[in-house]
Amino acid sequence: MAYREIFGRGEAKVTLRQLARRCGALSAEQDNLIRNLPLERLEASAEALLDFQGMADLNAWLAANA
Repeated sequence: MAYREIFGRGEAKVTLRQLARRCGALSAEQDNLIRNLPLERLEASAEALLDFQGMADLNAWLAANA
């Protein structure tokens, strides 16, 4: 369990950096939603962000998946 928590936190940090680069500055709410995703959903967000064109895509993904 501890390994999953550590890995998930590291993956969340990378995903948040990639999202900020792709979509712009994230709000505190968006940041919190991403950090609190289960590992499976976090991995899905990391893959989905490759198709994001901007903040609207992130918001739509979060509405459907968070």
